[in-house]
Amino acid sequence: MNQKFVHLHNHSEYSLLDGACRINDLVGRAHELGMGAVAITDHGSMYGVVDFFKTASKQGIKPIIGMEAYVAPGSRKEKKSAGIKDASYHLVLLAKNETGYRNLMKLSSIAFIEGFYYKPRIDLELLQEYSEGLIGLSACLKGQISYLIMQEKIEEARLLVKEYASIFDDGDFYLEIQRHGIPEEETDARTLIEMSRELGLPLVASNDTHYILKEHAYAHDILLCIQTGNTISEEKRMKFQTEEFYFKTAGEMSDLFPDAPEALSNTLDVAEKCNFEMAFDKTHYPSFQLPEQGTTVEKLLRDLCEKGLKNRFEEVTDEIRDRMELELEVLEGRGLVSYMLIVWDFIDYARRNGIPVGPGRGSAAGSLVAYLIGITDIDPLRYSLFFERFINPERPGFPDIDVDFCYDRRGEVIEYVSEKYGKENVAQIITFGTLGAKMAVRDVGRVLGYSYGEVDKIARLIPGGPGVSLQSALDSEPDLRKLNETDPMVQEIFKHAFVLEGLCRNSSTHAAAVVITDENMTNYVPLCTGKESETITQFSMKPVESIGLLKMDFLGLKTVTVINNAVKIIEQTRGEKIDMSRIPRDDKKTLDLLNRADTGGVFQLESSGMR
Repeated sequence: MNQKFVHLHNHSEYSLLDGACRINDLVGRAHELGMGAVAITDHGSMYGVVDFFKTASKQGIKPIIGMEAYVAPGSRKEKKSAGIKDASYHLVLLAKNETGYRNLMKLSSIAFIEGFYYKPRIDLELLQEYSEGLIGLSACLKGQISYLIMQEKIEEARLLVKEYASIFDDGDFYLEIQRHGIPEEETDARTLIEMSRELGLPLVASNDTHYILKEHAYAHDILLCIQTGNTISEEKRMKFQTEEFYFKTAGEMSDLFPDAPEALSNTLDVAEKCNFEMAFDKTHYPSFQLPEQGTTVEKLLRDLCEKGLKNRFEEVTDEIRDRMELELEVLEGRGLVSYMLIVWDFIDYARRNGIPVGPGRGSAAGSLVAYLIGITDIDPLRYSLFFERFINPERPGFPDIDVDFCYDRRGEVIEYVSEKYGKENVAQIITFGTLGAKMAVRDVGRVLGYSYGEVDKIARLIPGGPGVSLQSALDSEPDLRKLNETDPMVQEIFKHAFVLEGLCRNSSTHAAAVVITDENMTNYVPLCTGKESETITQFSMKPVESIGLLKMDFLGLKTVTVINNAVKIIEQTRGEKIDMSRIPRDDKKTLDLLNRADTGGVFQLESSGMR
């Protein structure tokens, strides 16, 4: 580990539209500067900690998991301050160990669910309850201690320092000093250094990192304008006072604090204390709740399969039974019986309550067991579908069952699952929108004050589709490349768009994914709330799966709703009841329609590529 300094206060791209540090770049810069550890402390959330932990570990850098919490001035439940500036103060929290990490998840979750007021907030009462295993840093000028110092309320600040010191374990609360060239920071640092020596509390120096290199300051200013909807030319807007909020070298930090060298060496002490290891080799799947005592999940699944044999086949051949036995052995051997029963149960609930369900698609259509118990309505033997596409006995990994529900009633199925497994054990999953190539150009152009027409001319030259980057667009589009070589406006836009491209822009709720756990969700993943006040995970889909949680896709599909309405109309107008599972697969009129590629409105067959 570099024996001079460790950065403990860093805002990644997951401090949405405020941090301009991609996780790869943040860790890469620490590695480049020979720092053996680095922290992540995003505003009020833990969105990026799984990606950060994996990236840092892969590069041999110790990952320090934390967040910059928002602390309510009183109770987190009181929501009556004059405005956003008075609603909360900052406090940096770092996890020392497993207990600290779990407490950090609890604090972050409760901050969203109970304390949200402008920002997700905790309070001192909550901090007292969940402080074990955590290190506290007093944060920047927006920390409450520094705020009181700036108000010349020194005695109040001293009392608050003592209160914080009593909340954390002995020696685990640090007075944080920063120097970004802001005049008020000098007064704050001088007072905190005096308090440190007077009260015997440790100092720690930090740079409030929001971007990687000093030359990225202007691009970061543009990012703030994207957040607030301003243009760069507006004077009265949110902006940083200096260009010093970058990832400084140990030498640069040493030059800033000649009067407090211990504040630099203490960053190493903090890094030594933080030894949390994230587990990726455990699973936390729920067990299916059996309807009666004296049976097992294995017996229940076999009973359902036997019943399905009678309902699905007029004659049960050796081939059918052998295939069923093979699949059951694999499911039992891989511990997937409960998983199949959980899916069967909520599909069964939907059908019993008249909620239309799709016939099944994807790899699950290759499972005979799924067909027998009603998860799918497709006979895999008839169409020579392979079970190994669903579960390969020789390859680890979890099967994926996508279930289509009526768009209008999908929420009822999720509510049923929440009631059955406990609301605290079920959540939807977050997803993050990013600044793609086109959007980065449009946003940067607007902020710089160029007209819509000027910017649109550039953006239209960038190809659409996934995976398109600014660089790939320049490489593949001669007209765009020529503009970038000759037009100063285009050069300016691209210069800053390159810095911001790919950063997280916003969060939303995933259209389908739901996670179910065996214990309280916040034991494994921090939670937040979506726009409709639904509970969602702070980790997106891949991180959720990587830490061993069960993700299922509950898709709300309008096609299912349309088909269901059509069936009802046919029954009302013709008196004819249609069983969708028994529609002939060799209907000539249907096949003629497919041959004509007349498939507008037909699910998954309507795109130009499929036609």
